[in-house]
Amino acid sequence: MLARVLLAAVAGLAAWPANSYALTIVTRGEATQAAIAEAYLPPFTAATDVQVHQDTWDGNMDTLRTKATEAGWDIVQVNADELAAGCNDGLFEKLDWSAIGGKDHYPGMAVSDCGVGATLHTTVLAWDRDKFQATPTWADFWDVAKIPGKRGLAKSVRGALEFALMADGVAPGDVYKTLGSSDGVDRAFRKLDQLKPYIVWWQTPAEAAKILGSGDVLMTATPSSVVAMANGAEKRNFGVQFAGSLYEPLSWVIMKGGQNLRDAQQFLYITGATSLEARLFRMSGEIGLAKNVNDWLTPEQQALSPTFPANANVALRVDNGFWHDNLAKLRTRFETWLAAQ
Repeated sequence: MLARVLLAAVAGLAAWPANSYALTIVTRGEATQAAIAEAYLPPFTAATDVQVHQDTWDGNMDTLRTKATEAGWDIVQVNADELAAGCNDGLFEKLDWSAIGGKDHYPGMAVSDCGVGATLHTTVLAWDRDKFQATPTWADFWDVAKIPGKRGLAKSVRGALEFALMADGVAPGDVYKTLGSSDGVDRAFRKLDQLKPYIVWWQTPAEAAKILGSGDVLMTATPSSVVAMANGAEKRNFGVQFAGSLYEPLSWVIMKGGQNLRDAQQFLYITGATSLEARLFRMSGEIGLAKNVNDWLTPEQQALSPTFPANANVALRVDNGFWHDNLAKLRTRFETWLAAQ
């Protein structure tokens, strides 16, 4: 089946001459880089004879501006805030959707003037089913009297405030409205106060996986990809609660003025195939945003996919506009709160 998909992709690219340029693809970290190297690059290079170089970046927009001037990067993975800023500043090419598979191939959140959906990053509540058989909510996550044990949270104000409010009874759809007032922010920090003695803070997905797998915590907030990989590759029995999870689409952009525009379009066209996006999920737990990608997954895999309708429909999209306006001051308050005894 995969061979037929690649043959169709090559047929669609027949008008594009092959060349020997190396295409540079830039992602957020080594784990994503490794997953792309395994899932996407072999079929892409086999279909196009285009060699790929990978690089990483830290999300600093000044770095992107430098690379735009140097024309050193071709395709970059960005979040919604970076996508909007870079597109407005003219750092990214306006996409020719007819050359990369068409807008109808993707849901609306994956389609914009400068970006096409790459993956959906989702932070969920996860726990060890061998130690706790029920399905907890964020209210249960906070209830250490009823369910004793340590809890894991990312050491970041983003996410911590949203989960705290949902644990305090705020409906997901009202979370950012609540955070829009000083009283709402105070409410979230008061809720964090209740859990603070029981929190084990993590800073990378690998740390989240480690503290859950070692039993240092009974439950943790974690990227859903961590659970998918642990349950698949390590045969763990971790549960996932998608209700009240936080999701954020990541997008591919093509840097403005690069020499490899055609190769970049080929990459987006080929790797947007649902079969390859499903392959990425099986190898990394990261799921692409093409429509019908879940049709390529088993029921067990679909249960861990953040784009599967039953999971996506109960999740909350991160409000990047809110965090763009408020991150600096709320991060300062969070760091002060962390330092306080």
